Amino acid sequence: MIRFPRAVHRLKRLFCALPLVLAIAQPSLAATSETYVSTPVTAKLITAQNGVPAGSATLSAGLDLILNDGWKTYWRSPGEVGIPPEIDWSGSVNVAEVEMLWPAPKRFTAFGIENFGYSKSVVFPLNVTLENPGAPAVLNGSVNLLVCSEVCVPEIFDLSLPLATGSTIDQDSAARIGTYLARIPVEGDKTGVSLANASLDEAGTALTVEMESATAFQTPDVFVELGEGTALGKPDIRLGKAGSYLWAQIPILRLEESTYRDPLVTVTDGTRAFTLSPDLVATPPAPPFSIDQLVPGLDQMAWIALVAFLGGLILNVMPCVLPVLSIKLSSAIKTSGRGTRAVRTGFLLAAAGVMAFMWALAAVLYLLQTFGVTVGWGLQFQNPTFLAVLFVVLAVFSANLFGLFEFRLPASLQTRLAGAGGTTGYGADFATGFFGAVLATPCSAPFLGTAVAFALAGRGIDIVIVFTALGLGLALPYLVVAALPGLVRVLPKPGPWMVWLKVVLGILLLGTALWLLWVLASVAGMLAAATVAGLSVALILVVTFRVLPPVPRSAAIIVLAILPLVAAAPLARQAQPASQSLAGEQIAWVPFDRTDIAKRVSRGEVVFLDITAEWCLTCKANKALVLEREPVVTALTSGDIIPMQADWTRPDDRIARFLEAHNRFGIPFNAVYGPAAPEGIILSEILSSQDVMAAFDAARGKGALSSVLEVAN
Repeated sequence: MIRFPRAVHRLKRLFCALPLVLAIAQPSLAATSETYVSTPVTAKLITAQNGVPAGSATLSAGLDLILNDGWKTYWRSPGEVGIPPEIDWSGSVNVAEVEMLWPAPKRFTAFGIENFGYSKSVVFPLNVTLENPGAPAVLNGSVNLLVCSEVCVPEIFDLSLPLATGSTIDQDSAARIGTYLARIPVEGDKTGVSLANASLDEAGTALTVEMESATAFQTPDVFVELGEGTALGKPDIRLGKAGSYLWAQIPILRLEESTYRDPLVTVTDGTRAFTLSPDLVATPPAPPFSIDQLVPGLDQMAWIALVAFLGGLILNVMPCVLPVLSIKLSSAIKTSGRGTRAVRTGFLLAAAGVMAFMWALAAVLYLLQTFGVTVGWGLQFQNPTFLAVLFVVLAVFSANLFGLFEFRLPASLQTRLAGAGGTTGYGADFATGFFGAVLATPCSAPFLGTAVAFALAGRGIDIVIVFTALGLGLALPYLVVAALPGLVRVLPKPGPWMVWLKVVLGILLLGTALWLLWVLASVAGMLAAATVAGLSVALILVVTFRVLPPVPRSAAIIVLAILPLVAAAPLARQAQPASQSLAGEQIAWVPFDRTDIAKRVSRGEVVFLDITAEWCLTCKANKALVLEREPVVTALTSGDIIPMQADWTRPDDRIARFLEAHNRFGIPFNAVYGPAAPEGIILSEILSSQDVMAAFDAARGKGALSSVLEVAN
């Protein structure tokens, strides 16, 4: 019985040895490598000499790759997706070891993901050690190479190069190998670096590097290796001390603890490249001060401020600001009986309340950003304690509007305030503006995303300017009435209709409170929502029915007001994460995975990404008015488009970093990826069916080949 596997194995060994036999028989034969040719790449083995010099134990060789236009391959640390070239030399003859060297890489971006590698052409220098110095040899390499353009193609091929005894210099190959040898990053004393420190933050979300060099940096790039499986974002690089000091902060998108290693840093700067292992320090080094980095161009700041102002102005007519409009209307009616001066002052104070919230929010965001905490527009709605506070306040306010109880100041205090000029309403005016601005933050409007992204990606001055302009836009209705207080006179005179208006306003506020309770259930779980709701109802009952003596009643009110706020966060930590895909939904959403986008697009698929949250009313409007209506819903359910969804109801660093990589810090975020749009087509915050369908068509493009190609894992 014939054993085919063993026979095949013997034949393979025979054919591998055949080039060596020919080399021995013809010692003067010049070395000629096999050449592999495909659409993306042409590959061959080259050597600086056409044979093995007498007595030589080493050879200088190279894997020579010519990449066609638009195609790239990867460095030893490929980035978030991709694999580095791998070569198996086990089939070689008279070869003890082959060391593969890595020229300095370049950075390229695909699908919003940072990758490191080479385009056009590259030679990987090879240091070949022979088993028998001076004897003929054969280099046989089995190559596994991933090349990517709009699609990724795994290229697997064999190359062979026979080398006879005796040699002459191959000038072209020697020069080509020498060119790429010069691009190998230097190490040790040759780097010219006198100081190199690195610090990993406690959350493992960023690595900060600093170094000083005797040779000034010009346009450096920084590549960090932290172990296999780690994904890094684009570094923030700054120079100081006339270019001799380099500071870089690298976002860590994914950190594999099982393969983590101390950072290895490679810096490229024109023709200069070096690799070093920085010293680890506990405190991240501070960035160098630069006035150009602190204050961008005046024209740019003016434009961004205008965009922020328009975003704030449009917030006044967004659906989620309906409760705010009701509070404004209530304030206007309240002031209709005052004089012109009182009306103007009241509305100016309401505008001041808006600005106070915006400035407070800007200060908090700046501090959080300084300490490395992920920040964004509306993220306070991921905080269960914040949601509990809003619900309790709105529930009590709505009960007050329904007439269950009245807020009264002590008689002595009322007399004192009246003697001071009757300004008891001014505090409420300020609170109206402040509270209205708070309720506006779960919305996202056209222009708002651009402005907030600029602010959160910039310095403190950027945050101040943008949030000031944003507040002015949101406060504009107050400022208009303050400038023209006579507008209040067109409102109806007080009368019985105001009782019904209070009921309507109470219903609006109660509806908002119930929405917040629903958001709280999504963020913190049903137990937390039920606990907060129950304690709030108990608080309203204690305030409404005066069955307790004054002291116990006051104590009960204080306890019932504090308990919901204290209980929300602990109960949230015990809750299970909400399901990302709800039963009965029309669209079968695929869970968000940024690397899966690249893989699907490389197979020729079109991906529609929707980043949403239960607290994002604009997201809900987009879903109801566009995504679940024709023709978009048919496109998303037909199988031609892959619907992918990320739920940001609860904090998720993966989503936050993905948004930050696209200079977005709020939602909704929608983008379409495809063979013709690998970087993604980012849509407006307010979707339209025409825009979505046009993006689908633009992302499809042409290229039937993409439908059958698969990306290597």
